[in-house]
This record gives sequence, structure tokens and C-alpha cells, in this order.
Amino acid sequence: MSLLSFDPVSLDIVYYPVSWIMWVWYKLFAAVLGPSNFFAWALSVMFLVFTLRALLYKPFVRQIRTTRQMQELQPQIKVLQKKYGKDRQRMALEMQKLQREHGFNPVLGCLPMFAQIPVFLGLYHVLRSFNRTTGGFGQSYMSVIENRMTGNYMFTPADVGYFLDANLWGAPIGAYMTQRSGLDAFTEFNRPAVILVSVPVMVLAGIATYFNSRASVARQSMEVATNPQTAMMNKFALYVFPLGVVVGGPFLPLAIILYWFSNNIWTFGQQHYVFAMIEKEDEIRKLQTIQRRAANAPMPGVKPKRTTKTVPTSVNGSLKGSTVTGDNTESESGKMKATDRVVEVEMTAVPVDESDRVSCSNSSIIRTLRSGVRPKRRKR
Repeated sequence: MSLLSFDPVSLDIVYYPVSWIMWVWYKLFAAVLGPSNFFAWALSVMFLVFTLRALLYKPFVRQIRTTRQMQELQPQIKVLQKKYGKDRQRMALEMQKLQREHGFNPVLGCLPMFAQIPVFLGLYHVLRSFNRTTGGFGQSYMSVIENRMTGNYMFTPADVGYFLDANLWGAPIGAYMTQRSGLDAFTEFNRPAVILVSVPVMVLAGIATYFNSRASVARQSMEVATNPQTAMMNKFALYVFPLGVVVGGPFLPLAIILYWFSNNIWTFGQQHYVFAMIEKEDEIRKLQTIQRRAANAPMPGVKPKRTTKTVPTSVNGSLKGSTVTGDNTESESGKMKATDRVVEVEMTAVPVDESDRVSCSNSSIIRTLRSGVRPKRRKR
């Protein structure tokens, strides 16, 4: 297989990129360790995982933020479930409305997981294609010689031979513990050695899966964890998935077990880093909010500033208006008391009679009206 045989409507769109990334890392490690070295191939598989996870870093951060946001929205979701539990259509509409209001997109939380599925399938297919002496689904049967003379996507026929030669104490990287056919393709195959190498990696992969799931469950809020559906999923993640790795390990190539182990180790470390980063950002945001409120708060012993309000007044047409700023204004039986306020009076060009003057003394307003003129009551 080569680039000339690329079929755009098939899964080659997955197989070629996966094989290309693995090929790049293999060439780098083979230049140091040797082309048929077991660890050169093992590291190429592991760094294929690291490359994929690095590319999915931003979607992973969005996934964590979406998960935290989902936990924050749980009280509101419960209210909607209680209110529209019997009306599923209305419930769906209200949920969509709630998600739009908070900018919540549940699809972003599933993107990293969905992106890893084709990569896993692509890697599994590429690894199986190094040994085509057994035939199988999607593969044609080849003899041992034909298999070594045929390339595997980005890998040349020489690379295929190096892969089949690579082994650790007689355990080929492409073999699995229960394998019965296709053994002639490997330069050396020792079943006890395959078991000896595979079992520790398999157990480590199961342990890594457990601690990875445990870290995820520990960060769930109490409301989410007590949900019956979530509690069941947590049990699956904590016990069934790690056990599944150990039970399924004997039927998977050693390279696939390495892939699973590397993926969970990366996820565990990345999860701790991202959660710490998000928590630090939240603390900084809260601190900035506190500082902003403290800056806007009045100093001890200083009265808060009030906005200036313009109150139109008229005393026989002599006053256009008065601007009053103060704390308390009380009116009793048409009388106005003003305490500790600044009064700005703008006079008109119309002559004012002496009896119509407004005198201000000690920040108080005293109006002297013409004799016989009844004072007007100010509306509140």
C-alpha cells in the first residue's frame, strides 16, 4: 500500500494520517535505537498518542469547562425537570433555552472522546496490516514472503520487516497472548515471553484507567454524584472499564495495550493540569471582583457621593431651577428641610424683587415671599 492506492471514500482518510504520525516518530527513534529495536516501535506508538492528545488539548479544555458548567446548571435543570417532567417537548425547549442563555454546548464535551475512536480503530488496523498472513476482515491473505515485500500505508516493505523483527525477549510488539495463527510472520515468537511482557503492561493500563476515572469522579459536585444515573456511570468508570482492560488484554496486540496505557497516563496528567489551571483562573477572577468592589466602596468615615439632581423651581418667575445634592430631604406640611446639601441657584435675567430673594445660610434654604402670597406646596 502506498499513497498511489489512497481511496478518499474509504477509511484511508483515517489510516494514512495515523500511519504517517507513527512513521515520523518511528524514524526519529529508529535513528537512535535502531530500525528493528522493540522500544523504537513502542515509543512510536506512545508518541502517536501524545501527538493526538496534544492536538486535542483545546477541545479537552472546553470539555472540562463544559463539565463544570453542567454541574453549575444542575439546580436549574432539576427545577425544569420538576416543572416540565411530564411534557418532554416543553422540557427539551426549556433545556435548549437554558443552554443558549449560558452559552452551554454539550457537544463540545464529547468531542475529544469521539475524536479518539477513529484513531484507535485506525491504529488497530495499521498494526494488523503489518501481519497479513492470517487474512481477516478487510485484508487479503498473503504468504510470509509476500507480506514482507508489501508496504503498509506510509511504511515501506523494509519497515514492515523491521516491525516483524522487533521483539523483547522473544515477545513481538505486534503479537498477543492468545494468538494462534500468523506466528510464522514473526522472526521470533515466544509465548511465555509475550505473557511476561504483556501482563505487567496490561495491569498498569488497568490501574491507570482506574485512577483516571477516580480523579474524574472525585471532582463531581455532590448534586451530580447523587444522581442515580450518574452514580451508575461512575461505578462503570471505576470498576468495569479497568477490569475490561485486564480481561480484554490477552486478545489485543501488545502495541494496542501500550496505546491504552499511554492514553490514560496522558489523560491523568493533563486532567490535573487543566483543573488546576481553571481553578487558578477562577480564583484570580474572584480576587479581581473583590478588588473592584473594594475600590468602588467609600472610605471609612466618608459619606457616599450622590448624583446631582436638577429640581425645577419657580418663585414668581425669578428662578429657573436649582440643583440639589444631598442625603436626606424631608417634607412635612409643605415645609422642606434640607440638611448638609449644596445648593446651586441659577438666576434668570429677569429683575427680581427684593422680597423674592432666596437666601442661603448654613446649607439651608429659606424662602422669603411677598406678604400676602400663599406659599406653594411642593409635590413629592
